[in-house]
Amino acid sequence: MESTARSTGVRRVGLVELLRHAEDFTTLVSSTPGEEVAVLEYLMAIMYASECVPDTHDAWRRWVRDGHPLEKAATWLERQPPDHWDLFHPQRPLGQNALLAPFMAASGVGTAQLVIERTGDYNQFFDKVHLHDPEPMPPDAAFRAMLTQHAYGLGGRAMAKADWLGPQLTYQAVGRLGTRIRVLARGRTLGDTLRLNIVPCKPTDTGTFNYSWTDGRTGRRTFRGRKVSRLPDGPADLHSFLGRSILLRPVLVNGKVMVDRVLRAAGEILDPPAPVHLQDAVLVAGRKGGDPEALRPSEDRALWRESHALYAATYKADPTLAKDTDLYDRLAGLSDRRVDLTAVGLISRQATATAWVSDTFPYVPDHREQLKWAADEGSLICEYAAKCLYAAAVVARDKAYSNPKPSDKASLLKRFNAEPDLWAGAADHFSFLIAEVSDGKPAGEGPLAEFGREIHYLTWKLLRARLLSLPPSGPGKRARAEAELKLKKMLASPACPPYLKEPPRD
Repeated sequence: MESTARSTGVRRVGLVELLRHAEDFTTLVSSTPGEEVAVLEYLMAIMYASECVPDTHDAWRRWVRDGHPLEKAATWLERQPPDHWDLFHPQRPLGQNALLAPFMAASGVGTAQLVIERTGDYNQFFDKVHLHDPEPMPPDAAFRAMLTQHAYGLGGRAMAKADWLGPQLTYQAVGRLGTRIRVLARGRTLGDTLRLNIVPCKPTDTGTFNYSWTDGRTGRRTFRGRKVSRLPDGPADLHSFLGRSILLRPVLVNGKVMVDRVLRAAGEILDPPAPVHLQDAVLVAGRKGGDPEALRPSEDRALWRESHALYAATYKADPTLAKDTDLYDRLAGLSDRRVDLTAVGLISRQATATAWVSDTFPYVPDHREQLKWAADEGSLICEYAAKCLYAAAVVARDKAYSNPKPSDKASLLKRFNAEPDLWAGAADHFSFLIAEVSDGKPAGEGPLAEFGREIHYLTWKLLRARLLSLPPSGPGKRARAEAELKLKKMLASPACPPYLKEPPRD
């Protein structure tokens, strides 16, 4: 694993050292936000399996306050049988399914298939890298990519064949984190981060660690009959869950062990998670009046636009969205302790990864009401400004082109609609707003007023920039005047959020 040390920069260390000296590292170095989440989840699985975990909420607070050492987890891991942690063990390869071994020589493909962002639709190629590309991968990078597949792997058909282990082998389910936003509380050090996110648990309830598909555990899924899901028996099981059947092939390259071929197919399937397994989930109202559901990543909405839901989870303003004691309840008991809440999600289209989305939001329990207010009002201000820009764009189009072809109306509207520019331009202003409030400034005594002014001026600037392409006379001049008049009326309307209205002149 690569980690950022507080004094020496980036260091590559093993899992034992990482846990034993967790206070010496600030964070993990990962190629993607999802990979970092997957590795942190795996470290927590080791903590649960070793019973290095507080057993009550009071004990958790003491762990966080006193910086409780993670030596117990490091010692447990150090004393484990080496073959339990062998990535290339012939019968029990770590995190893998050795039952795929007979098919590796004939069907193994390049390591690109192991990396979510490079596999495309799992059948052809993506990012100019064909799935049969022979470039080998270092074992540590392959291990982290495998953990990311277990957590975030996308649905769709695998390149496996039904006559290998059964017809269900080719149908991959979406990973347990693949459809929702995962939120991590970040501390000052790696150890601090692990303690903040660990869930208090009695030693008898920590569950079973998944070493490999063939580690002797009973009840593993088979692929001959119908799909069978199961509940995890505890957090160690949950965080080490084998969401994919994966097998890596080692090869010597210039005297170094590398991975040159991969097989990947369907893995285990989870039952719908219970609230105890959704500690970090940000619940929002269900679609079409259904039950509350976890916040999902969206291609059309940046994560900062959903921060109001995140701060609502910390404030628990809506009791219908509560899920008993969770991460946010525990954080609320830390008084003036500041943490950062990092939200991570994977956006995909069917079986193709589109992008990772990640953002970090400051949180101070003593300011949670003010933070929620700032996020709510900030979101309303931006939503209304975007609505104004859309309405002004419609006016500009209709005045400039009174009788366009129906097929041209959408493209003409896009030409004048500055909504996308607004969302891009407002992000930094919103971050500054939240930072100001997290530092203790009352939201309504400066930060929100300043944010509203910035968005007001930005809205006018963006509209005028979009209208520059209109001719300076005739229909173009009238379209510009009417569009600006529309915006002015909407910004003066009673429906306009107060902080967005025309600022008073000095």
